[in-house]
Amino acid sequence: MSTPHHHDHPAEHPDPNPHAGHANHTDHAAHHPADAATHGQAVPQGHAHSALDEEHQVHDHGKHAGHSTAMFKNRFWVSLVLSLPVVFFSHMVGQLLGYHVPEFPGSAWIAPVLGTVIYLYGGAPFLKGGLTEVRARQPGMMLLIAMAITVAFVASWITSLGIGDLMLDFWWELALLVTIMLLGHWMEMRALGTASSALDALAALLPEKAEKIVDGDTVTVRVGELAVGDTVLVRSGARVPADGTILEGAAEFDESMITGESRAVARTVGERVVAGTVATDNTVRVRIEAVGADTALAGVQRMVADAQESSSRAQALADRAAALLFWFALGAAIITAIVWTVTGQPTDAVTRTVTVLVIACPHALGLAIPLVIAISTERAAKAGLLIKDRMALEKMRTIDVVLFDKTGTLTEGAHAVTGVAAAPGISEADLLAYAAAAEADSEHPVARAIVTAATSHAEAARLGLRGTGFQAATGRGVTATVAGAEVLVGGPNMLRELTLDTPEALAADVRAWTDRGAGVLHVVRDGSVIGAVAVEDKIRPESRAAVAALHARGVKVAMITGDARQVAEAVARDLGIAEVFAEVLPQDKDTKVTELQARGLSVAMVGDGVNDAPALARAEVGIAIGAGTDVAMESAGVVLAGNDPRAVLSMIHLSKASYTKMIQNLVWATGYNVLAVPLAAGVLAPIGFVLSPAVGAILMSVSTIVVALNAQLLRRADLDPEHLAPLERPRSQAALQPAAVS
Repeated sequence: MSTPHHHDHPAEHPDPNPHAGHANHTDHAAHHPADAATHGQAVPQGHAHSALDEEHQVHDHGKHAGHSTAMFKNRFWVSLVLSLPVVFFSHMVGQLLGYHVPEFPGSAWIAPVLGTVIYLYGGAPFLKGGLTEVRARQPGMMLLIAMAITVAFVASWITSLGIGDLMLDFWWELALLVTIMLLGHWMEMRALGTASSALDALAALLPEKAEKIVDGDTVTVRVGELAVGDTVLVRSGARVPADGTILEGAAEFDESMITGESRAVARTVGERVVAGTVATDNTVRVRIEAVGADTALAGVQRMVADAQESSSRAQALADRAAALLFWFALGAAIITAIVWTVTGQPTDAVTRTVTVLVIACPHALGLAIPLVIAISTERAAKAGLLIKDRMALEKMRTIDVVLFDKTGTLTEGAHAVTGVAAAPGISEADLLAYAAAAEADSEHPVARAIVTAATSHAEAARLGLRGTGFQAATGRGVTATVAGAEVLVGGPNMLRELTLDTPEALAADVRAWTDRGAGVLHVVRDGSVIGAVAVEDKIRPESRAAVAALHARGVKVAMITGDARQVAEAVARDLGIAEVFAEVLPQDKDTKVTELQARGLSVAMVGDGVNDAPALARAEVGIAIGAGTDVAMESAGVVLAGNDPRAVLSMIHLSKASYTKMIQNLVWATGYNVLAVPLAAGVLAPIGFVLSPAVGAILMSVSTIVVALNAQLLRRADLDPEHLAPLERPRSQAALQPAAVS
């Protein structure tokens, strides 16, 4: 658990005495702003892409390069409308369904004309994709579809024009194949994430303008116009425009966008500040030392881009199956043509070869994976899991280790009172009531934690103490008059200034709190210490259940944080986590993921801050906490709508269930080919059985129905975290006792 004001820059700010550092940062000198109105105000974050943006986002990787969700949707609806008359006026369909196809002048050209439009318009993405796969020498789904619709198109036109007396009217088959494949790819595209939006979110962390100081005056300029050596004014509540060093002033900076840590960090003259961070309480002057691509934020952008590019090359399961089916169909067609030609039946050779190539692309294959992805995505959303990357769904089942960020992920990311120790003769209720009354007018998170603790304590709340004359006592803490007494709340510096010592009755508790990295605040009434409270980043109750459940499933758990080692190890001991990466600089989290991967482990990273973004993108599966930053969420393949780490168990369960359905659907879809293609080729012709296109269509429809029904069974998957990892019974201890560290 983190100290209220301990920051995560051990390399930049070495401290030979970590406990001293905690003491200093615990003082209210830094945590009570001069201007309470601006402290703790909401910080604008990068804007998430709207649904409209996502729909029109053009993908630039894989088979969908240059395609957007809206493109597939629009082509599907147009093709569907055009397919209806094509199917209705098909004599083959009429024979199957037992109706007479109406005939009138021009009726014979309805199917060829509309079928041509469907082929050129609806089939364009597959034709372009097939050409790309040919050039790349990587046949897959696109080439399989392109081959089937092109053969159907050419054969149907030959039949419609009466050339060669061939009976290969596949217009209806062409129309349905294109329409169903467009539907499948539309569904698939909706399930894909847009990795590039992470970079947009990162860029949004920078302000558009800055206040540059020129000859003692401030001039508003665009951030892009700043140069190394310039001096800028960063006001309270404003973002730092570029990396630099403080020349004048001191302020607390909200660095959560960069570090992911919840507390503000005190920065003064000579200390470095990073672009995108926010001065929360005071105005400072900063000398610019890095701009543009040289800033720390730009470095994070590069790491996110590199990591996303490296993980985008994975091939989907259906594509691998399609590649095998392509070679299977092509080989079967060549053998069919040769055999029937050699036997002296060239007309049958053409008919059989065309039939093989057309039915070699089953409708079910185009729906097998997209249906599972679509239903999985829907089920996941209802369970609070936003799946942005389809590959994350497939990979989660094979994860070896889950790497959790600490603050805001395993912990609540907000300060809470976790321990109360009252001096002899003082009740716990009195102590909390006096401390809360003194802190009531402060907006600082530590003060809010104390007030919340007092409010939730029934007896302390009944006392109803109120403070007057509130003042932030620089270098000590806060002071106020409560019930006619002078009350001060602060850390060790306050005690030293007042020449007071921690009472012997409190020493053991204070020592235990300090040893595990907790922030300690003393309460002084009329010159006497009446007690102390511990303030920490509280562990989520769900975290223990999540870690235990993952271990039970054979999945390793590790934790990574920028916090001091004793803080990290205390949390790890409490949660039962064996491997801890502590004091990790923001730019090094990505490296730790790489180290785990180098050990042969498949990694799922769970985090919430900008500093987590490269690691989220680098890991096999990146999982972002929904309450975290926009950048973290955009970099991840999965976003948790809530803050419950047990949702990782839901993701693993869904991944395994989805993969099972994918395999089953592919068996059904490809099984059709394994049976239909040889029959269409005429392997049973010697005994008088040849598969007609009509029967092939029936088999194709049956396969599609089976696949669709099987995918629906995913809706039965139980993804409730409470069922997968039930919470432990509440411990038999008071609510505000020190957290266990054993």
